[in-house]
Amino acid sequence: MKWSEHSIGRALALQFFNRKYLCVVPNCNWTGHECDLLAVTENLRLIDVEIKISRPDLKADAKKEKWWKREHIGYWPTVTEMRHSYLSNDLALFSRARRSRYKNTPKDWPDKVWKHYYALPKEIWTQELLDALPNQNSGILLLDKDGYPRRVGEFMTVSCLRRATPNRDAKPISPAAAVDIARLASLRMWDAYHRLDQAQQPLAQEAA
Repeated sequence: MKWSEHSIGRALALQFFNRKYLCVVPNCNWTGHECDLLAVTENLRLIDVEIKISRPDLKADAKKEKWWKREHIGYWPTVTEMRHSYLSNDLALFSRARRSRYKNTPKDWPDKVWKHYYALPKEIWTQELLDALPNQNSGILLLDKDGYPRRVGEFMTVSCLRRATPNRDAKPISPAAAVDIARLASLRMWDAYHRLDQAQQPLAQEAA
């Protein structure tokens, strides 16, 4: 089996979250940033799971905007550009610009998120990758296609190398927000059925 975000997301939803939570996959942007898998717990808290299938992809995650608070702190000095004017045969104002200044501060958790996890194949994990993570609050989930023991129906094992530290300041979402997330999940399901029907039409025509 080839690793993919879909196969890992399915294992997380059915095994790690034990079918208890609402899970939206892939690439949900409801929180304001991209989540590979967004889970809503029974008490309406959000769990963000970043799915990685390569070491470079994991190492690049710390640069994402979701891990940085961008604060406007003023402006740089105005820059004026003068250019020669053929009409006046002299220097003339071409442009004047004043760029904003920002301060980037690292975040301990993405916005609105109660817990954050990284999920990746066990075969690519090394302890050195800990230094590449944005902080020490994220949990680490390792998936193994050949791992045992596993229950009937499970197609891989999911082990928790490090538990996620809860964000005590992350408030539960409202019931209306949970319904909105479920609505998005439902629309994606029907879109997936539509794509499956379209893929099967050429096969049905060939068989006819």
